[in-house]
Amino acid sequence: MAVMRISVMFFGRLKEIVGRAEDHVEIPDGAVVEDIFARFGQQYPGLIDFRSSAVASVNQEFSDWSAVLKSGDEVAFLPPVSGGTHPSAMAGDLFELVRAAIRSEPLVARVKQAHDGAVVTFDGIVRNHSSGRQTLYLDYEGYEPMALEKMRAIGAAIRARFAIDRIAMVHRLGRLEIGETSVFIAVSAAHRAVAFDACRFAIDTLKRSVPIWKKEHFADGAVWADGETAQPIPRPPASTME
Repeated sequence: MAVMRISVMFFGRLKEIVGRAEDHVEIPDGAVVEDIFARFGQQYPGLIDFRSSAVASVNQEFSDWSAVLKSGDEVAFLPPVSGGTHPSAMAGDLFELVRAAIRSEPLVARVKQAHDGAVVTFDGIVRNHSSGRQTLYLDYEGYEPMALEKMRAIGAAIRARFAIDRIAMVHRLGRLEIGETSVFIAVSAAHRAVAFDACRFAIDTLKRSVPIWKKEHFADGAVWADGETAQPIPRPPASTME
């Protein structure tokens, strides 16, 4: 029977259960994503607890568990998300993953133009507590190529829904201290209502759709923060689509 060689990646809690971030497996022709997860689940039973909440991607796109694989595919298993240029991205838009401190002023200046009437921002800050425990610091991890593509896709979805001017979306990875910015979004538009709505859509969609995870460190240990099951980026209403 012919076999295929598949790259397999794990993130967040799943990476800790397996003990590594990446592996390669050989599977029979006709195998599906579910078969890969089941194989690792036999070796690492802790994975099975995440079958109902984890999602899969194939070649950096969300995938059904029944998707048939082909040799050379890259399969990633993603726990609930804490979450090149896209064809619909516009000049002046910015989507970045960074490991240095995020500076808000240059991002606001980047999106603000003379014809704009409003710039609305979201500044996500590391707080000093979580679920009644004192937080020492956070670690953020992302499936970086896919995360960037999904951030750009959010920008395209925003342009399809709202009459904005520009958008900047920056998420930090690595260790963050209390009070530091983890994610910053700035949206400019001619009118404030549009800017508010677009900015809210941006952060809500990012939290559901972008594969980024947060590990919280406390005095007595560390845990991966519970997140939302990753979801595709919502399509714009039919009335706004060509």
